[in-house]
Amino acid sequence: MALSARNALRGKVKDIKKGQVMAEITLEIAEGVDVVSVITVGSAERLGLAVGKDVEVVIKATSVMINA
Repeated sequence: MALSARNALRGKVKDIKKGQVMAEITLEIAEGVDVVSVITVGSAERLGLAVGKDVEVVIKATSVMINA
């Protein structure tokens, strides 16, 4: 599948916290660097997400805020 998003990072599933509808997925993209995504439980199951699985993190946003 081709995507227009340019912000793609390789990572590994570090933790999964499933609720009734949503799942919080913690992905380690580098040692000590995590990205957290909230997706539906159905999507997590369809993707076969499990701790240790290699994944690609795709970030598509119209604005990114930076505070310094």
